[in-house]
Amino acid sequence: MKRWIYFLISTVLTISLVLLLNTRIGKIPALGVFMSPQHGFWQNAEPFNYNFNELHALKGLNGEVEVVFDERLVPHVYSENQEDAVFVQGYLHARFRLWQMEFQTHSAAGRISEVLGDVALEFDREQRRIGMVYGAEILLKEMESDPLTKSLCDAYTAGVNAYIKQLPASQLPIEYKLLGYNPEPWSNLKIALFVKAMSKRLAGYTQDLEFSAMRQLFSDAQMKILFPAMADSLQPIIPRGTKFPSASVIPVMPATADSLYLKSAQFPLIRETDPSNPEDGSNNWVVSGSKTKNGSPILCNDPHLDLSLPAIWYEMQMSGPNINVYGTSFPGIPGIVIGFNDHIAWGITNSERDMRDYYEIQFKDDSKKEYWFNGQWKKTQLRVEKIKVKDEFNFYDTVAYTVFGPVVYDRSFKSKLHPQRAIAMRWKTLDPSNEAKAFWLLNHAQNYNDFLGAIQYLKCPPQNLVFASKTGDIAIWQQGEMPARWNRQGAYIMPGTDSSYMWQGFIPQEENPHALNPEQGFLQSANQRPTDSTYPYFIPGYYDHYRAITIHKFLEGRQNITVDEMKKLQNENYNSFAATILPLLFRHLKRSQLDPLAQRYYWQLKSWNLKNDIYEKGPVLFSSWFDTLRQDVWGDELSEVKNIGLFPPDYVLAEALLKDTAFSYVDDVQTPQKETLSDLVTKSFLRIIPKIDSLSKAGKLEWGAFKNTTVYHLLKKAMLPFARTGLPIGGGRHIVNATQHSHGASWRMIIELGAETEAFVVYPGGQSGNPGSRYYDPFVNTWAEGKYYRAWVYKHGEADHPNLRWRMRFTSAK
Repeated sequence: MKRWIYFLISTVLTISLVLLLNTRIGKIPALGVFMSPQHGFWQNAEPFNYNFNELHALKGLNGEVEVVFDERLVPHVYSENQEDAVFVQGYLHARFRLWQMEFQTHSAAGRISEVLGDVALEFDREQRRIGMVYGAEILLKEMESDPLTKSLCDAYTAGVNAYIKQLPASQLPIEYKLLGYNPEPWSNLKIALFVKAMSKRLAGYTQDLEFSAMRQLFSDAQMKILFPAMADSLQPIIPRGTKFPSASVIPVMPATADSLYLKSAQFPLIRETDPSNPEDGSNNWVVSGSKTKNGSPILCNDPHLDLSLPAIWYEMQMSGPNINVYGTSFPGIPGIVIGFNDHIAWGITNSERDMRDYYEIQFKDDSKKEYWFNGQWKKTQLRVEKIKVKDEFNFYDTVAYTVFGPVVYDRSFKSKLHPQRAIAMRWKTLDPSNEAKAFWLLNHAQNYNDFLGAIQYLKCPPQNLVFASKTGDIAIWQQGEMPARWNRQGAYIMPGTDSSYMWQGFIPQEENPHALNPEQGFLQSANQRPTDSTYPYFIPGYYDHYRAITIHKFLEGRQNITVDEMKKLQNENYNSFAATILPLLFRHLKRSQLDPLAQRYYWQLKSWNLKNDIYEKGPVLFSSWFDTLRQDVWGDELSEVKNIGLFPPDYVLAEALLKDTAFSYVDDVQTPQKETLSDLVTKSFLRIIPKIDSLSKAGKLEWGAFKNTTVYHLLKKAMLPFARTGLPIGGGRHIVNATQHSHGASWRMIIELGAETEAFVVYPGGQSGNPGSRYYDPFVNTWAEGKYYRAWVYKHGEADHPNLRWRMRFTSAK
């Protein structure tokens, strides 16, 4: 009897343990599966000497494809036809970055709740309401109506799915195991979603909502002072003195604008769940052979984005009978995004142009079926969005589409902030376009005319494309299909009851800002305003220009420029902003009011070399001082809307104080006395001393330690063990080396277009997305040190090159 009792107890315990280990509890994965030696996370530990020599027979290929990997695991793909090359690119992207690809497209589609639960519901709702899936569906139609783009997307998707089909559960990327879900088949819609994700990141920033809320306190005239269209110290992208043609599209300002639009009712703040980062920018420049030591053009690019692991980019070469292109690609779309071929090189920075406007809609009733427009009730198009929430329920959200676009905010969404109003969004990225074709044609371009033919397909996000060719041409274009707005159109939420406030056309391609072979011998962009005031169109946006000032001075003052000098410039830590404003602050600091401790830190700052280098203490002192002064200047006037979190750009305060030390905003309106600039400068310096002294005692007063540059995993602090923290690197805001805490140069590239192209590249990550692989983050230290890898351009047939490590062969399984 006892034996039966023991047996039953043992059986119950065994069954309970099996159930427990194979059941997901909350956010904890099923531990039995996760820890299984055969299927769990142990299988993701890639052997140090893993052999990538492989042979794959796959359906969907037309012929044979050879992939040679170098010592950094960079693939060099050789194919007899472009469809097979793109098929293998899709396979390789999935092989090394599958979870990253799918998670980013889930994010774009507003499907994160399927993975993380209701914590992501508000994010998903906003993604759907701004039209991310809707826009991707429009893009998909454009891509699939073009025979070239459809063939590329079909091949790429087939390659991704070929890998997914053969992927055993034991080899699933660790993130799938941790989060407890599986990959789904890839599709061309996912390619479109990825393009829309980048468009949101690079063409989603706007200040319309914040400006409308600030109208509670300021007139439009005051807003022009606080947020001017142009800096006095602007160094534009297109050289000064360039003659622009007259505008061929002349929008008409509504007759009611002065009385209604510029004096419109104030709006409470609507906060976006996932706002675009205004720091998403970049540097690029190109130098003519007339200014280089070797007489060949040199082109440089370093796009600034969130620093993340798996890395944003995937480096590779694609070659065949009609193509030989090298550079960096986005896992999720076909082709090379930034790079060079046998004839040209190109680089990209964000234009920072404002591509969104907002309109107040008057619905007939809560059904949202009709809205008032041009004197009559007009029907909306209602789109029901089904959002699956992991392990819980399906959430249904009805989004109304108007002539302007989707109604993003209404009583059913963000209602606490905007209980009585409905706000529709006009966003260029929801219009038809075919950006995938633009990049594929760039990959094949052989000259300036080919370059122009390619970029015409880039509609949104608008970008600054820098160009160089082996024939000696250099050029830059701010490319995109930008709305032709009347002056100040879209500064605030506009009336949506008639067509007079709608966009009336777009700036023609040939009238976009551009320059070819300028007399100065170089061109550069660093997210500054593209032109001076002579350009005939209103061009709103969020612009920085201190990096551009540094770059321009560096290139203007040199001849016989070398690649090594370009490396130095990409890693330059000189702080042009501090050089502009710091002398004024020193002049107005009342040193007699400083105690010995404050005096000590004053002298530390006074001796700073104006470089944001790793071991310098000056950058911490300066940034803390200026940020506090900025708060003291603007904080009183903005106290009633402090939750907006928006101050005028740094250059506005700097230039205002340099022009007039009695700038009216210096006075604290909340005190009876009238403060002077010297009062605020001294007060702000004294305010930072306790914090500075605390940092000093903690050993964190040096810039590198204070900034604590970190390359986070895509899931941020939830995956901190998979991140790289405390990287020793200088740079910062307004610095050419724009590295901040978790944002900066996501790819650095220098191309010298001589008889034999020389390319030097690096990015903060590695080719593999697997944290258990030696190729997950090996480039991070090299990147942080400001060093580069010489790109090896494989020539088909090279058998014994020292860079060659592995060969992967693909054949058709027909």
